[in-house]
Parts: sequence; C-alpha cells; structure tokens
Amino acid sequence: MLRAASLGSASCRPSRLVKQMWGPIQGHAARSERWCGQYCCARKNRNVIRHPLWTGPVSVTGGTRQSPINILQRDTVYDPQLKPLSISYNAASCQYIWNTGYFFQVEFDDAIKGSGISGGPLKNHYRLKQFHFHWGASDESGSEHAVDNHVFPAELHIVHWNSVKYPNFKEAVAGEDGLAVVGVFLKLGAPHQALQKLVDVLPEIKHKDSRAAVGPFDPSCLLPACQDFWTYEGSLTTPPLAESVTWIIQQRSVEVSPSQLSAFRTLLFSARGEEEEVMVNNYRPLQPLLDRKVRSSSQATRGPKVTAWTGRTGS
Repeated sequence: MLRAASLGSASCRPSRLVKQMWGPIQGHAARSERWCGQYCCARKNRNVIRHPLWTGPVSVTGGTRQSPINILQRDTVYDPQLKPLSISYNAASCQYIWNTGYFFQVEFDDAIKGSGISGGPLKNHYRLKQFHFHWGASDESGSEHAVDNHVFPAELHIVHWNSVKYPNFKEAVAGEDGLAVVGVFLKLGAPHQALQKLVDVLPEIKHKDSRAAVGPFDPSCLLPACQDFWTYEGSLTTPPLAESVTWIIQQRSVEVSPSQLSAFRTLLFSARGEEEEVMVNNYRPLQPLLDRKVRSSSQATRGPKVTAWTGRTGS
C-alpha cells in the first residue's frame, strides 16, 4: 500500500501490503480526483511534505463517494431516525500490534461473533477487524477528516465489516455496505491512560513489518464518553479506496498528551536495513463531498462540539 510513490500514476500496481490488508484492487476505469475549495480552506495550514502516496492525483474507484471530507456543521442534517450506536468488543480477541509501513495497526480475531458494532446508521452487525491511527509531523495537523475547516493532530479509525452480508473481511471490502469505520479525533490535553498501553509497545515495532503482542485490549476505551456522531457514505482512505464504507465520525474528541503523539512519530515507514524514513503525515488529502449529505445523530447546538488543535471554533 505504501512504499510505492508511483501509486498516483495510471500504471501503478498494488503492493504486497495492499493485498495483505485489503485484498486485491478491483478493476475500475481510472479518472482523476476532483478538487475543490474545500481542500484549500481546510488544509491551509498543511504546508508540509506529504507521503509519496498522495503527492499527485490518485485514480479512484468511481470517484463519487471518496473519503476523507471536510464536515461543515451548518450543512449537516439532523436525522431523528438514527439510533444510538451499540458497541460491544471482546478484549480477548486482540491479537497483536504491527507496523504496516504506513501506520501502526492493532489486529483482532474477527472469527469471534458478537464483537463489533450495530445500530446508528447500520442495518446489520459489523464485526471488529482492526484499528489504526493517522497523524502529522507536528501537532498542527494529522487527522484525515476536518470539521469546519479545522484539522486535529491525529485521528483514530476503528474498522469493522458486515458479517451478516459477507462471509469474510476481504469480500466485504469490495462489497456494498461492506465496512463501517468509527472515526475519533485526537486533541492535545491530558495523557490517555488506555492509549499509553499501546505507546509503551511502539519501540518494539519501530520498523515496517515488525509486530508485537499487546494482550487483551478493548478499543471502546479509546472512544469519547458522549457518542453523538456524524455519518456519511464514503470510502477507504488507503488503496484500494473502495467505496464500501459507512463512516461514523464521533462529534467529541479525546485528549492525548503531546508526548504520546510524539511517540507515534518515532516509528518508521522503512524496514530494517533500509534508509530510515520517519512515519509522519500519513493522511490522505480531503476529497469533494459532491452531492452527499452528512447526517447528525444530534440536533445542532451553539458552537461546534469538537475544536481543532488550536482550540479555535469553526468558521
């Protein structure tokens, strides 16, 4: 998925890592991504070096519902039909943590029934598969999604697949309503006790493809107490960019300490024996919303429920 800077070209080939994580890239007619002012305003503070994966236009699978997006709260639609999200994870299903060469990822045994999410915008139960983070080279940016043109230092993605409709994760990636991803913004603040368990293991997975045991871990400990959310139909933010994702973005952020985020930046994109490349800016640029609607589980209140790393309100 990651070490190929040529992924933005028409002749790109899926890497071994892409196949390992998401399955084979589906064949689609390639077309250039459409850019809009949404990208410019929300990323005006992102004058940083991007990962080679995103240095040019990337061919997309259809291109009508790509992620991430800039969520403009004034344009979200309150949907009273949205149910509360039901979350139940089996901590014992946690298998290991590893360096994918793009971010660090915690894997779960997805053969265990009942460990996952339902409710919210979902029609079926979605089984827990993995979670990972995206972050920047500094605390000024790093999240994939933006809210009212503001970004956060990092973003957590908890990935689930539709175990009612599909027999396995691989088929769900390529299928309609196949995946559900819960997104959580990370902001600077007090140390996060549960996150520290992962931070303590990061030195063991400094290099690409390295892995370590992490023991029982329940991802719900990384979620905010208030679980109001926005939801929209989107895509994976890494190849194959499949448009099979129901996004559930938490409206409340969680606090992590500067030192915990700094620990993320000690990881490397590179494998042992390769020239060292620090693992930072592993987020995809914003994509146009087009004619999609972002629904909200809560009615609008004064001011945003989430604030950017600077503490500024949205515009």
